[in-house]
Amino acid sequence: MTHQVSLTMPAPSAGLTGEAVEQVGRLMDEPTWAAEARRAGWAAYERIPMPTTAVEEWRRTDLRPLRLSAVIPHAAPEYTARTLADLPVGIRDCFPLSLGEGEGCAGLVVHHNSGAVYAHLDPALAQKGVIFTDLPTALRAYPDLVRRYLFQSVAPDDDKFAALNAARWTTGTFLYVPRGVCVDTPFLATHWADIPRLGIFNRTLVVAEAGSEVTLIEQLGSPTPGSAEGQGLHVGVAESDVQAGARLRHYHFQDWGGHVWGITTQRTRLHRDATANTLHVAFGGRLTRNNIQNLLAEPGATTEMLGILFGDGRQHFDHHTLQDHQAPHTTSDLLYKGALKGRARSVFAGLIRAQRDAQRTDAIQTNRNILLGGEARADSIPTLEIEANDLRCTHAATVAPVDPEQVFYLQARGLDEDEAKRLIVDGFFAPILDRVPLAGVRERLARTIARKAISDRCRL
Repeated sequence: MTHQVSLTMPAPSAGLTGEAVEQVGRLMDEPTWAAEARRAGWAAYERIPMPTTAVEEWRRTDLRPLRLSAVIPHAAPEYTARTLADLPVGIRDCFPLSLGEGEGCAGLVVHHNSGAVYAHLDPALAQKGVIFTDLPTALRAYPDLVRRYLFQSVAPDDDKFAALNAARWTTGTFLYVPRGVCVDTPFLATHWADIPRLGIFNRTLVVAEAGSEVTLIEQLGSPTPGSAEGQGLHVGVAESDVQAGARLRHYHFQDWGGHVWGITTQRTRLHRDATANTLHVAFGGRLTRNNIQNLLAEPGATTEMLGILFGDGRQHFDHHTLQDHQAPHTTSDLLYKGALKGRARSVFAGLIRAQRDAQRTDAIQTNRNILLGGEARADSIPTLEIEANDLRCTHAATVAPVDPEQVFYLQARGLDEDEAKRLIVDGFFAPILDRVPLAGVRERLARTIARKAISDRCRL
């Protein structure tokens, strides 16, 4: 079932200003409560200072080169795609997971620059009450349902960039799965930006009602313009509510062009006996800051948090994760891995928090990093914050270059040095890929990792 999406919206006045925020709200024809949240976001954005390296959470990530004043805040798409063939080649071909490949899609939403251009949902799922569309359309078609969950996990004043998202968002994805509905094939949402200096402000809202099961794959990408064309900006927020006994798999792929600065907050709330499997993959962008937080709010909640990054050149990746155990008998398992070469840098700051009532918590946090020559650097800061006294929490972190003995062993069997290192990289990421149940996703990840390893500008 292909349905109408929200596209034709004139560009609001340029700049990140209060006047432009008001104009966006009017153009989107949003309900009063949503407009009030937008104003609250702008007020918080103006009130909250820009993070600096004097703040501990930002000590290793410097935002001073980011020129927000130069950002183009909006560029509405000028077309509607009736079929996948109507989409630009860049959207169809330049993602880690190509459209229509792998296991197929239960539904597909495509965003181009500041708006949605295509949306499709399996008619059989629509008859069961599943909703999958762009968020502006959902806001008008299902206002009471959206209001129940939007801004509940990530408030408009959560931090500087969550506030900017709340004030400026114009596109995003809404996925709702009713009680007891299990969807075997994944939903796919893609975001493609091909205008230099454009700011993308997207918001994702996922609701998995009790006993449901669903997989959402999000892909974000853009071409790489020349350096003279200026910075791009992505400020994203994702909120997920996984209710009693439900299971959500949420895979997030980022392959922005090298000019994009991206800051994302993803917060997942798990209720009794709920399960969330999250995967964050970061390959592109000039600077990426991801805040990934899973809140185990009720007994029996379980989460697996996986992450992959591969940096080259002068890329900078900063991942802050939170495994927040708020209730007893909850389980979390985090594994993040990064490969770096050139002058790339990564920061991992992970926190396991076990609150006072979170007895019988079982939490694991592991961060592994491999340095592939050059001046690459990885900082790993695993942290525990424990208030309960009957639990098991472990953490581990490693940062190391390729083992010369492993390279020598492979060369002794006929491989040259580059081939040996690429094989080691494949083996390094294999434990994460093995945990992904979708064969198409695994294959695309493996190909993109190989592309990063052998590209001319980022040779090992």
